[in-house]
Amino acid sequence: MSEYKGIKGFQVQTRTEDPVPYAQALADNPYAGAWGSGGTMNTARRYLGGCGVYTAALGIAGYTGGGSSGRLAIVEQYDGSSWTEIADLNTARVLVSGCGTTTAAIVAGGRIAPGPSSAVVESWNGSSWTEVADLGTARYSVVDLGTSTAAITTGGFTGAAYLASNESWNGSSWTEVGDLNDSGANISGFGSSTAAIAALGSDRTDKVESWNGSAWSEVAEANTERADHGGSSGTSTSGLIYGGSPGFKSETEAWDGSSWTEVADLAQARRLSGSTDGTAGTTAAIFGGLAPPNNGTGVTEEWTFSGLDPSTTPAADYADAITGDFYYNSTTGQFKTVNTGGAPIGTWASGAAVNVGRRYTAGLGSTTAGLYFGGRTPGTAQVTSTEQYDGTSWTEVSDLNVAIIAHARAGTTTSGLMAAGTDPSGNSNKVEDWNGSSWSTNPHTVNSARQFLAGDGPTNNSAIIAGGEPSPNGALTEIYNGSSWTEVADLNTARNQLAGGGTATAFIAFGGNTGADSETWDGSSWTATSDMNGGAPGIMGSGNSTAALAFGGSPARGQTEAWNGSSWTEVSDLAAGRQFAASSSVTGNTSAWICAGLSSPPANLTSMEIFSADDFQIKSVTTS
Repeated sequence: MSEYKGIKGFQVQTRTEDPVPYAQALADNPYAGAWGSGGTMNTARRYLGGCGVYTAALGIAGYTGGGSSGRLAIVEQYDGSSWTEIADLNTARVLVSGCGTTTAAIVAGGRIAPGPSSAVVESWNGSSWTEVADLGTARYSVVDLGTSTAAITTGGFTGAAYLASNESWNGSSWTEVGDLNDSGANISGFGSSTAAIAALGSDRTDKVESWNGSAWSEVAEANTERADHGGSSGTSTSGLIYGGSPGFKSETEAWDGSSWTEVADLAQARRLSGSTDGTAGTTAAIFGGLAPPNNGTGVTEEWTFSGLDPSTTPAADYADAITGDFYYNSTTGQFKTVNTGGAPIGTWASGAAVNVGRRYTAGLGSTTAGLYFGGRTPGTAQVTSTEQYDGTSWTEVSDLNVAIIAHARAGTTTSGLMAAGTDPSGNSNKVEDWNGSSWSTNPHTVNSARQFLAGDGPTNNSAIIAGGEPSPNGALTEIYNGSSWTEVADLNTARNQLAGGGTATAFIAFGGNTGADSETWDGSSWTATSDMNGGAPGIMGSGNSTAALAFGGSPARGQTEAWNGSSWTEVSDLAAGRQFAASSSVTGNTSAWICAGLSSPPANLTSMEIFSADDFQIKSVTTS
């Protein structure tokens, strides 16, 4: 981009292509990232452990070569630019793993001379290491996932056999939990003690498994088989794996919760490295390891999105669009301007039909991965049916344990929650958890049984529900922390048949039997916002407190409105008006889906519609 000239106070640039805003580029290519150089460790080594994030990490123990004397207790701390030696482990070891932060971490297992494997665990408090409770099974080449007080140790090698066993840490003791489907060591893993990915590894080079807190299930295989863990970081729905063997690999793959995508390679191919726990696959670091020809290295590389700062990262394959930007497109020979803010420019399009139409149902997920469950079919009061969407089609999967209608939802297609509603015995306080393949009864019931309420949250361990009927419950709000439901401040306007989206600390509730009322929740109180243009009972919606979509409602409307954080704007209508339908949960105001529901005249629909919009609009400048 270069400056063209100034006209009436406007800076006019010339571009060969129209710009793309960062938010849109990120949606189009969420792993437009690159590896960059970081600081070099003071002691080159391999077989080390690591934890933290790419700007604040620990490199733990490892091996310099030379037999037993090369086994290290040395720990170094990274500040995003350089490494500093800090307090040593109590016990030198190799082929170790770690998890946590630079102020609170644990290191479990490893290989200690002269024994073949170790059960020793050490805890870090930011200044010193302390031995804590041993693992139940001595092992090395493990992967530790989670925090210093809630972790799992997965797989490993005893010196004689590969392990499938897993142990869970609660901050004071270890407990055996569900085994991997395939044993292995040097596994690339990322996530938490309740939601994680275990990818590849020795003796299982093509296997990837997902952990839901109680069991492992096989998911999509990576594109490149590998062992001898290079590095990994992220969450169960967004992560990276990089490096490994055979030989010395540089390949990096990104996980989006359902599939793997090859992205930019490491500059330094390596295996048996240390790496950060990372954050949602957006940042990572790899350090140390064994590099060609066969030497320990101290080189650090950092992964970031190209688009984190387009102004300072020209390698990005898109340009940042600025609201009000006025430019000349030299390719098309047109003057143009960039408009954004306000309502998205979007439309509804047909999607895959569900197998069983129903109303009074609920849904969660995104436009590429959805779940739809419960409801009422013709001639029934409530059903247990569940269908799952893979971006192409709906498939019937495991049923709910209780038939339910008019219930709330939260979470994702791999970690979801159903709460309250009406079951065959009446208004319900029941809760069920979805782990990606089946439903289980959650013992933590809501405090007030009710139906026709709103709810949302990022996982099955964090949710908010609000409103509902019978009438004493119309203003009630409850939040869930994974172990209990707590009543918090009431809605300003009691209501039922409402919708909403967001989290337990940032939520929007809108529509319902009171009409166009809209309120936002900040974690402690509700604030009335500008009314909708046309709220209604039986409305559906998705999004969050700053970007949401509301659509449909009684009597089988098609009206759709977009929330931008301050006001509602009408956008394109649904093709088929409907009420009491299922809808996506985790998207903002530029994408959503809706399926099933009740039409007018009354009939259960099977159709699905998908909303998509750019978060900006480029207009050609015309003169008169």
